[in-house]
Amino acid sequence: MSIQELPVQELPVQELPFQEPPVQEPSSGKQSVRQRRARGAGRPGEGPHTDARDAEGLSVWPRSARPEPHGDVAVGGVSLAEAADRFGTPVYVLDEQEVRERCRAYRTAFPEADVVYAAKAFLCRAMAHWVQDEGLGLDVCSAGELALAVTTGFPPEKIVLHGNAKSPEDLRTALRLGVGRIVVDSTSEITRLAAIAPADSRQKVLVRVVPGIAAGGHVKVRTGTDDQKFGLSVTDGSAQHAVTRTLDQPHLELVGLHCHLGSQIATVKPYVAAVRRMVGLLARIRDQHDVALPQLNIGGGHAIAYRPGEENLNVSVLAGRVRAELEDGCARAGLPVPRLTLEPGRAIVGPAGVAVYRVLAVKRTGEHTFVAVDGGMSDNPRPALYGVRYAPRLIGRASGAPPRLVTVVGRHCEAGDILADEVALPGDVRPGDLLAVPVAGAYHLSMASGYNLVGRPPVVAVSDGVARVLVRRESLDDMSRRDVGV
Repeated sequence: MSIQELPVQELPVQELPFQEPPVQEPSSGKQSVRQRRARGAGRPGEGPHTDARDAEGLSVWPRSARPEPHGDVAVGGVSLAEAADRFGTPVYVLDEQEVRERCRAYRTAFPEADVVYAAKAFLCRAMAHWVQDEGLGLDVCSAGELALAVTTGFPPEKIVLHGNAKSPEDLRTALRLGVGRIVVDSTSEITRLAAIAPADSRQKVLVRVVPGIAAGGHVKVRTGTDDQKFGLSVTDGSAQHAVTRTLDQPHLELVGLHCHLGSQIATVKPYVAAVRRMVGLLARIRDQHDVALPQLNIGGGHAIAYRPGEENLNVSVLAGRVRAELEDGCARAGLPVPRLTLEPGRAIVGPAGVAVYRVLAVKRTGEHTFVAVDGGMSDNPRPALYGVRYAPRLIGRASGAPPRLVTVVGRHCEAGDILADEVALPGDVRPGDLLAVPVAGAYHLSMASGYNLVGRPPVVAVSDGVARVLVRRESLDDMSRRDVGV
């Protein structure tokens, strides 16, 4: 269809730390039959299954993705090849209805919890509106994310602010705008926040706790153990000390505990273990301070599949297991059940996005074939940071050429500028072709840089055959305006 462009606008804990076997990014395309059958790539709430779209290679694409004539693919009723021609490349195409349906899936799975979208995955004004429309709160990490959300009309009382090193400006902005909850991450932050909190108010805060649980898809995205920068340890007593310090501040109201285990966690076991330990700490706080904290935030980190056959977290199973553990643990400890909060980000927006690039060069060096595109690590640093693997697809023309293994690389002056290593593409891929990379909605634009002054790509929303620009392409003029020296 043609594109219509609209205006830009627990109890005491004595057990050893839970060790979840790492979820490794596959090093090759080979998997056992058992592995393939155990895995699925559906939306939140769906269990492992065989996706009927596997035959078309679209199982990790937005649900609206459809093969089109001449090798094209449409998302949200919009031809990706036509989007590339109209908006240029690289371009991020974001399926609005996929985002909204994923928000609704979380609300359905956790009807009595606060679901807050982790804005660090991707944030723009339209995204804030979609999240608000679907009844979710927002989790932000800076004054910038906070200001964008509030000036867009997002209710500040539904916003959670956290981060390991909030600046004075972050804290002042949060207080000025009336953020609902602030997650404190250090004793110095407690002191700083207490010093600037208005005398006639009590700011609601949670203490971020390190529960001693190793989980996550890569060592660089595991945040539940004592060997990383986030949170306060239960093991060395710093979490308990922070609770005491917070309770002593007349202008801070400690309303709960927070923990976040990491990212790309594909099983529910780590979350169940975390709830057990957090209930144990809640019981200690009740016994020591005669306070029953009313909230428990278990973070996010829910795995999604980036390539066909990979795992995603079954959110419906997560909801049932977490709810059962929380209720049983609180009953054993004689605690009231706290209100649960969770923070999905990637699992909401990641599968809704597709990045489209144009091939600039194809080069054979020894036994390797490199396909260079007009983007790279400046618009997606994740492969270079922690080895994420994608499944690019040739779009815009049909090809009967046998596939061959190639490495899709970017245009930047780094040997590590690799978008997809050893992936199968038609053997006749050539300059001018279009490559589409699914599962590009999270941590692409939000982590994009100005390397080589290439300029960050635009974000185009698609829905019902209509495409509209949400975030325009960054121009050379945009970048030049910041350079004020002579």
